[in-house]
Amino acid sequence: MENNNKYCLKARAYVFLLLKYRQRSENEIRERLSRKKFPEEAIKDTIAFLKEKKFIDDNIFARAWISERLKKGLGPRRLVQELKFKGIEKQVIENNLREAKESYNELEIARELAAGRLNRLRGLDFQIAKRRVYGYLLRRGFSPEIVMDVLNQIE
Repeated sequence: MENNNKYCLKARAYVFLLLKYRQRSENEIRERLSRKKFPEEAIKDTIAFLKEKKFIDDNIFARAWISERLKKGLGPRRLVQELKFKGIEKQVIENNLREAKESYNELEIARELAAGRLNRLRGLDFQIAKRRVYGYLLRRGFSPEIVMDVLNQIE
């Protein structure tokens, strides 16, 4: 028991170091502790402690992640992908994304990004530039429908 307590204290110290830099999802913390070879029991105890003290909360994490990434001009599809990768449950992602979309105009953001990208590709043939903008917007996480709407408006 005493040995497990020692591991728990070390695990908590390590997690607090991680949380000093940015919020983390429960899954991210679990993976980082596993990588550091902490015993499973210490990982469970540490996660339970962090949740109880509200140091980690996947719902708050998802809301903050979505807010920050939308400010950087990323689309909803990309955010869903990133949050799934971070181990956030599908329902939590959907709820927070639905909330964020109320004040987020995906078409307008995609239009602004496309205009900026086209401006940088001015010397190229228009069709080539258009293809590059299409790929760029898809990689940023905008839906193909939105991208096509934007490109059709550009013509």
